[in-house]
Amino acid sequence: MNTYRSLTKEEIGRLEAQACTAADWNEVQVAERFTTAHVHHARFSGKIRLGVFEGEFQLAGGVRKHAGLSYVVLHNVTVGDNCLIENVKNYIANYDIGESTFIENVDIILVDKKSRFGNGVEVSVLNETGGREVVIHDHLSAHQAYIMALYRHRPLLIERMKAVIEGYAEEHASERGTIGNHVTIVNAGYIKNVRIGDCCEIEGAGRLKNGSINSNAADPVHIGYGVVCDDFIVSSGAHIEDGTMITRCFVGQACRMGHNYSASDSLFFSNCQEENGEACAIFAGPFTVTHHKSTLLIAGMFSFMNAGSGSNQSNHMYKLGPIHQGALERGAKTTSDSYVLWPARIGAFSLVMGRHVNHPDTSNLPFSYLIEDKNTTYLVPGVNLRSVGTIRDAQKWPKRDLRKDPMKLDQINYNLLSPYTIQKMMKGREILKELERVSGETSETYAYQSAKIKNSALNKGIRFYETAIHKFLGNSVIKRLENIRFRSDEEIRQRLVPDTSIGKGEWVDVSGLIAPKSEIERVMSEIETGTLCTVKQMHERFAEMHACYYTYEWTWAYEKMLDFYHLEADKVTARDIVAIVRQWQESVVWLDRMVYEDAQKEFSLTSMTGFGADGSKTEQQLDFEQVRGVFESNPFVTAVLEHIKVKTALGNELIDRLKGLLNENEA
Repeated sequence: MNTYRSLTKEEIGRLEAQACTAADWNEVQVAERFTTAHVHHARFSGKIRLGVFEGEFQLAGGVRKHAGLSYVVLHNVTVGDNCLIENVKNYIANYDIGESTFIENVDIILVDKKSRFGNGVEVSVLNETGGREVVIHDHLSAHQAYIMALYRHRPLLIERMKAVIEGYAEEHASERGTIGNHVTIVNAGYIKNVRIGDCCEIEGAGRLKNGSINSNAADPVHIGYGVVCDDFIVSSGAHIEDGTMITRCFVGQACRMGHNYSASDSLFFSNCQEENGEACAIFAGPFTVTHHKSTLLIAGMFSFMNAGSGSNQSNHMYKLGPIHQGALERGAKTTSDSYVLWPARIGAFSLVMGRHVNHPDTSNLPFSYLIEDKNTTYLVPGVNLRSVGTIRDAQKWPKRDLRKDPMKLDQINYNLLSPYTIQKMMKGREILKELERVSGETSETYAYQSAKIKNSALNKGIRFYETAIHKFLGNSVIKRLENIRFRSDEEIRQRLVPDTSIGKGEWVDVSGLIAPKSEIERVMSEIETGTLCTVKQMHERFAEMHACYYTYEWTWAYEKMLDFYHLEADKVTARDIVAIVRQWQESVVWLDRMVYEDAQKEFSLTSMTGFGADGSKTEQQLDFEQVRGVFESNPFVTAVLEHIKVKTALGNELIDRLKGLLNENEA
């Protein structure tokens, strides 16, 4: 921390000889070791504090520049040690600049009034006309935003959340801006009322107005050429490049935005990738991805979603304005040229193909295909469970989490099968069986809401869901009983009893966080009563919930296991567990075989079309193999086969541990 002193007469004389001026030299203070050697063509007004200029910057191409000030106008500015500020076209006003910061060829950087730096901005998400506004702030998580946007039927909750955020915004308001340590700002235009964190790089940005860039040394932010941001907050690790334009937006940790992407009144949470297209009033939960110029996302809620080229939605069905909204639950995908007329709700891990105008709600039929044929929506339930793409997605998301900041704002659960999706499959299974019962087993098609389900698809859907339920419950049982050698059925029963009662009942996906609804309700009640009264406390409660996921999951799975397999808690035996494990093995192997067969299609003769330049079928196949490899040695394929071996062995290991409790025939 520098201690400051006034300039000496000799120093003032040297500065004036170096074309420096000041409205009042008495207002200029400098660090103890300050020297005038590297300060020239500078104009000072208001209260000025200058550090020492002893360091050097090495630029790309090997150019070296010494720290100092040249051709700048500073008004009410503190400059930290070893900064270089030069060629400021207009001026810098009302800023505290950290150490070793490099500012060159900028137009203007100023704070013109008491500012909240983007904190407290209301984003009209989901409904462009208002009513679901989310108030953004530096530490906004997807889970806070989800509650604020969707739980409008609890006005006290919304009022209290807004009050907490208002308090945070006011606490961090100031008439002075900050530019952190080791920041680079070059060739930038208009920067007004923006707070800039450590190690941020801003290159060629056109306009940045009323916002916070929460960069830090662990995970710097990069803002590139032609970027325009108004009323915004950008989180650590984000990269916003190449003419991106955002207005009233929150950009989460490790997001990537570029290639002239434009967005207004939208929220983008961790690891979103947005390029080329357009967004309006969307809630983009973690890993929402769109890459195509022709894609418009509007008034929708998404997460773990990939939008195909030309994907579009309409939120303007009637004549009262853009008031309709929709949701694609986690893992949903849209194919090229897909269209959904809001309102609609698409189930988790579903694929949308074609145009759908009859407002489908398939939330209780996850892992489905929605296919349009002659303006009719056909639903194929559960079929996405066998898709190689679905499994590949589930594997890639954790690997693509680019967040390096130790402070993770979003609590992300990557599990494909969880109480959230399994409860929906259980409901879906009941729905399909009831459709079959009411309409008859021989019906060619079944009507479900605004969609049609073919007979064969219905029967396969029931099997897909049952197989996934067996797989999930078996996974949970094996995990619960691992590494323990039991001497009696009673010991098994004791081990099966959950560690907590939390987890029973319905589960929800709160934009990436999978949790018991009871716990989300508890958080909301604590906010309403004032028990949770700070942004930090809310974050800690969500983090705690996420950390306890597997404990809560077993509570739910135990209850469902007893119900699904028609068991009684005080009568469970080793024989029952072995039966569950064997059913689990069958389910795992069957699903993996289906995925294996789906992957094999990628190596069919049809897939080789376009390979081999002007050659024979043999050359075509050789070209394909050089580019795509051989099916048997494909890493994903070998991983599937290995998964079958590992899971089979895992089940056998538990059965072996229980053999002593089985009679001779069962063993």
